[in-house]
Amino acid sequence: MYTLSLVPILVFIAFLLLLLVSLSVPIIKTIYLFRLSANATSSVFSGSVTGTAKFGVWGYCISALDVSCVLTLLSTARAHLGYTFDSTVANALHATEVENLISRTTTAALVLHPIACGLAFLTLLTSLFILRRGSNGTARLPSLLTVIVGNLAAVLTTLVFLIDVIFVAVARKRVHNASHGELDLVWGNAVWMTLGATLSLWFAMIGACCGVFAFGRRSV
Repeated sequence: MYTLSLVPILVFIAFLLLLLVSLSVPIIKTIYLFRLSANATSSVFSGSVTGTAKFGVWGYCISALDVSCVLTLLSTARAHLGYTFDSTVANALHATEVENLISRTTTAALVLHPIACGLAFLTLLTSLFILRRGSNGTARLPSLLTVIVGNLAAVLTTLVFLIDVIFVAVARKRVHNASHGELDLVWGNAVWMTLGATLSLWFAMIGACCGVFAFGRRSV
């Protein structure tokens, strides 16, 4: 059945997307949940602050940060595990409140990303047996297992996506208020990759359910 053949492909796409998100900044620097950008002139420092900090599942990466003022010239590009800001960078960005916000909010929630990735991998393994179906309906059991494990993966991935969306939306507003508009938080590609994984898993579950019911009718 053509629908069943698509199930492993869709699950593989979901697994790959979740794997890339789980290996986001600071491991893969081009994939991030959100980006904190600074481009401001501060009367406190009598100078300007420009640069970006990208935040992923395991930490953040500061790139091309230049702080120019009367007493300080700082240029840095480095990765950090965890969400504790370097004090020098935090003070230079005038972002102490932002630091505390990120540290408290993300640690527990972000661990769900690799867990969802692991469930997607188990779903992929079970879905591969669907391709070995025979004329006697041997794909019914793999389809059933795929539905059970895959539904867990799909529900958890949906929860992860909702957490990402809510966190970034709330953090974006609080960052803007805390920095008086001097810092800008924008959405990262990892959020939309998680959405893609969510849709792929749910479409795969629809296909797997078709396999269960189709082979069930055939065996009657």
